[in-house]
Amino acid sequence: MSNTTPTAQPTARTSKTVTATTDSLNADTTHGTTTVEDSVVEKIAGIAAREVPGVHDLGGGAARAIGALRTRINQADQGQGVSVEVGEKQAAVDIIVVAEYPVALHRVADGIRSAVTTAIETLVGLEVTEVNVTIADVNIPTDDDSADEAPRVQ
Repeated sequence: MSNTTPTAQPTARTSKTVTATTDSLNADTTHGTTTVEDSVVEKIAGIAAREVPGVHDLGGGAARAIGALRTRINQADQGQGVSVEVGEKQAAVDIIVVAEYPVALHRVADGIRSAVTTAIETLVGLEVTEVNVTIADVNIPTDDDSADEAPRVQ
C-alpha cells in the first residue's frame, strides 16, 4: 500500500489570461497566474486621462448623459468613453474626450497619450501600442458654471 497523496491536475480555463513581462502583474509564476480583466485596463486608462489638464470629461453625448445619472447614485464609471483591446503582452486604447475651451487640442491629446501609456505600462505591465484620441466636443464655460458666485448687481 502506497502512502502517496494524489496531486491535483490543472483544469481548463475559459477566461483569457494576459501574460506580459516577468516583472508585471500578469506574469505566470510558479504559484499561479494573475488575470487582469479588460474593464480594469479601461478604468486605469480613464482615470489617467481625466487627470490630464484640459480634459473636461470622457465619452460621447449619450455616454456622458448616462454617466451623469450614474454619478448621481454614486456609481460613476471610470472607464466611460474608453475602449481597450488587450492581448497577451500589448494593449491598444481608444478614448473619446470632451476638452476644455480654450486649450490646445493637440496638447491635450498628447498629454492623454502620455498619461495613459505610463499608467497602463506601470500598473499592468502591458506594452501600449497605440492610444487613439477622439475629441468629440469642447466644453465652453457658461454663466451657469458660476451660479454660486455673488450676483453682480444688487
